[in-house]
Amino acid sequence: MATLVSTIPKIRDALRATFRSGLTRPIAWRQHQLYQLARMAQNERELICDALQKDLGKPKTEVLMAEVGSIIERAVKSAELLPEWAKTEYPEVADWQKPWKPTLYKAPRGTVLIISPWNYPMILTFQPLIGAIAAGCTAVLKPSELVPTFSQLLGEIVPKYFDQNLYRVVNGAVPETSKLLELQWDHIFYTGNGRVARIIASAAAKHLTPLTLELGGKSPVIIDSAYDIDLAAKRILWGKCNNAGQICVAPDYVLVQRDKQEELVKAFQKHYSAFFPKGALDSPFFGSIVSDLHHKRLTSLLSRTKGEVVLPGRADAARRRLEPTIVKDVVDGDALLDEELFGPILPIVPVDSLKQAIDFVNGRSHPLVLYAFSDNESVKQQLVSATQSGSIVFNDTFQQLSVNELPFAGVGDSGYGYQVMKHTYDTFTQLRSSIDMPKEAEPHLAIRYPPHSEEAVKALTTAVYTSIPPSRL
Repeated sequence: MATLVSTIPKIRDALRATFRSGLTRPIAWRQHQLYQLARMAQNERELICDALQKDLGKPKTEVLMAEVGSIIERAVKSAELLPEWAKTEYPEVADWQKPWKPTLYKAPRGTVLIISPWNYPMILTFQPLIGAIAAGCTAVLKPSELVPTFSQLLGEIVPKYFDQNLYRVVNGAVPETSKLLELQWDHIFYTGNGRVARIIASAAAKHLTPLTLELGGKSPVIIDSAYDIDLAAKRILWGKCNNAGQICVAPDYVLVQRDKQEELVKAFQKHYSAFFPKGALDSPFFGSIVSDLHHKRLTSLLSRTKGEVVLPGRADAARRRLEPTIVKDVVDGDALLDEELFGPILPIVPVDSLKQAIDFVNGRSHPLVLYAFSDNESVKQQLVSATQSGSIVFNDTFQQLSVNELPFAGVGDSGYGYQVMKHTYDTFTQLRSSIDMPKEAEPHLAIRYPPHSEEAVKALTTAVYTSIPPSRL
C-alpha cells in the first residue's frame, strides 16, 4: 500500500524533530539500533526470501548470502567498530597552534533520504541505513515499487524493530517519490540509473542537498591473451549469472584477443553446462527478470544484434525467464553495446591488442567496475594508469563486494560518493572543525590587528616567500 502523499511532509518533520531532540547522539543507542537491524534481518529472513522469490525469482541461497547475511554481518561489525569511528580527533599541528586545541568532531548530517533500487533491494536499502544509523541520523527509506512484495514487507517489519519517528518506510511510485524530493533533506542517498539520478540531482540542487549517487553503466571485462581462458570464462559467467545479470557490477561485455575468441566461447559453453546441466530456464539457482517490460527490452536487444549467438538462451515471457545468452563478434555500434544490459546477455567484442581494448573502454562513459584477467603485473599497471572506473578488479568478478574495508563507488556517469562500513558512516557524517582560542594567546595575536607596522606585514606575509624546491623530472 502506498504512503499517503499528504502525510510525507509530516513524516519528514517528525524525523527531524527526533533528530533535533538529541536522541540519536549516544553511541550505545546507535549500537542498539544497529543490533536491531541485524535482528530484523535474521529473524525475518524467511519472509524476506519469500518476498524476493515472488518479486524476482531470486534463489534463496543467493538472498541469504548476498543480502541478508551481508546486512547482519555489516550491522554487527559497524556496531563494534563505531566507538572508534566516532572518536573526536585531534590533528597534529604546528607547536604554536597546539594551545588552540584544533579538534575534529564527528557530527551526524541530520535527517536523510535513502532511495533504493529493485535488483538487490535488501542490501541496497539497509547498507546505506547502517551508515546513517551509525552516524546518528534519522532516515526515510523509499524502496522500489518494482518489488512490491518486498516493499510492502518492509513497511510491515521495520516498525516492529524501530521507532517510526526515527526510521520510516515510505512506499509508492512517482507521486510519492516526487513529494519526497520536494522536501529539504540533509543528505540523499540514491542507488539506481543515471536517468533518474539526474532528476534527483536537479531536485536536490534546489535545496543544496548533498548527494550520494550509486549508479551503473557498462562494466567491461578485458582478458589478457596469456591468461587462463578457461578459468576466466568460469569466473565471468558466475558473475554474470548472479541475479540473472541484474546488478550494476555485472560483467557487461568482454574484450578478448581475436585469436582467443573461439577458445573463450567453448569455455563459456562448457561452464554453462556445468552450472546448469538442464539449462537455467527452470533452475532454482537462477533468477527471473524483474518485469515484463525489462524482459521485452532484453529480447528486443537480442533480436537487433548483428553478432552471432553462440550460447542461445531460451526465453519464457510468461514467467519472465531468460537464460544466459552469449553473443560473439559484436562490434562497435551494435545494439548490445548501446546501453547497460542489466540482464543475462554477454557480448564478446574481439580486439587485436591491449591498446585497442583500452581505447574501446576509454571511448565510453566511465564504468562502475573494470574487470581484467591477467597475471602480468605490467599489464595490470597499464590498466590502472590508462583507464578510469569506480573500481578495478583483477582475475575475478563480483567478489569485490564482499570486502568490507573497500569503498564501493562510481566515477563520472557511474556515480559519486562512497559506501560500505566506515565509508558509509563517513558519508552521513560531517567533520566539524573547531578551535578554542585561549585568552593567554592574545599577546601572540596582537600582530594581526591593524594598523600594521612594517614588521607586522613582514611577519604576516612570510608564507609568500616560501622556498620552493627545484623539480626533478
